[in-house]
Amino acid sequence: MVSATSRVASTKIVVSGAFGVGKTTLVGTISEIVPLRTEALVTDESTHVDDLSVTPDKGTTTVAMDFGKITLAEDLVLYLFGTPGQQRFWFMWDDLCVGAIGAVVLVDPARLDDAFAPIDYFEGKQIPFVVAVNHFEGSHRYPLLEIASALALPPGTPILEVDARNREMVKRVLIRVAEYALITAMQAEEAEPVGV
Repeated sequence: MVSATSRVASTKIVVSGAFGVGKTTLVGTISEIVPLRTEALVTDESTHVDDLSVTPDKGTTTVAMDFGKITLAEDLVLYLFGTPGQQRFWFMWDDLCVGAIGAVVLVDPARLDDAFAPIDYFEGKQIPFVVAVNHFEGSHRYPLLEIASALALPPGTPILEVDARNREMVKRVLIRVAEYALITAMQAEEAEPVGV
């Protein structure tokens, strides 16, 4: 229990990735509150707009964001914001990323091409990110170094395996992105020239 005199730090993490990669599942798996979901039914109207061939059984899709919360330590709370995956909703990413210390780019190893746009986005915004390769029953496993090479990740970018349905694995990913964001911030601070 947090005492009245202790300070609680809260921070924002963005969970991003392609359509149907498991972002809503990841946020729901770890959130200690009932997650806010802005999902709509996938209808025939989106057939010509969204590529549903990779997720033929998907019945809903996030149209704004997912929101969840997890307390990692008695003095550290993470607020999670899941982005919509379809390209037509990417205009919302800028707003969802305001104030974020870092991001998780969730990747389906069978659809690596879909990971380039989110990776490019966070590189361009200079938001520290980790890559979480979502594995589940029946998914093909590739060595993480091969995936990092195929995605042309910047040197030092953390890459981890995760099953978005496994709370402990998701927690490890969130701890890693928080650590990486802190390290990146400290390195940027050290690199700043000292004023005269």
